[in-house]
Amino acid sequence: AGALGGAPHGPAVLSLPCSHAGVSRSVAVVTAYLMKTEGLPWEEAYAAVRAAKPDAEVNTGFQGQLKLYEAMGCAVDSSSALYKRYRLQMLTERYPELQDLPREVFAVDPTNISQTQSAEVLYKCRKCRRALFRGSSILSHTEGSGPAAFAHKRITDPAQLAGDGREKCTSYFTEPVQWMEPSLLGVMEGQLLCPKCASKLGSFSWRGEQCSCGRWVTPAFQIHKSRVDEVRTLNVGNFQAAKT
Repeated sequence: AGALGGAPHGPAVLSLPCSHAGVSRSVAVVTAYLMKTEGLPWEEAYAAVRAAKPDAEVNTGFQGQLKLYEAMGCAVDSSSALYKRYRLQMLTERYPELQDLPREVFAVDPTNISQTQSAEVLYKCRKCRRALFRGSSILSHTEGSGPAAFAHKRITDPAQLAGDGREKCTSYFTEPVQWMEPSLLGVMEGQLLCPKCASKLGSFSWRGEQCSCGRWVTPAFQIHKSRVDEVRTLNVGNFQAAKT
């Protein structure tokens, strides 16, 4: 979809793309083209293509990509949290043994980035102060239904059922970072330990984990908020100061 910008204009575009059967991949490309050029939601664009080609049938995989394309404003943004999460979800299908994962899947270890080059928020191990991940690595999710999502666990604590006014999401869900790689390869789930002091930070599961807010996140690289400190760099005159 990201290569559609230079496509010819006009009705003839419907006959240009080709795929093996001409009913799925090429239809997805034309649908994306209409979304981009006409500002149509993916379902309306798809309906327009099907009106011109009744046997058009985009498979579920391409439908997912079209929905993602729409959610990103009809632009391919590799830095988008939506894009990163989709890419991670596809990894378990393409690399079922979870070995030799593409290097670009892993965010750069923040210890390899000069803080003078980046004003991003850093998250450090609360015990040893080792930098673990940047704010841009957090993959936000829609808040879940809260205690109702845990009804199957028969929670009887009134404070938990009422929410007790506490923060609903008690963990950060991130993209994988370079220091996590040795722990992630070849296994479906496990603990995430600080690479410096080995204190437990959280856990990961390629199958997914449930956030404390009730939302199921797949795959999940979960860092407990109580185990890290948020550090912001403030420019004060000609020097920088870290605010925790």
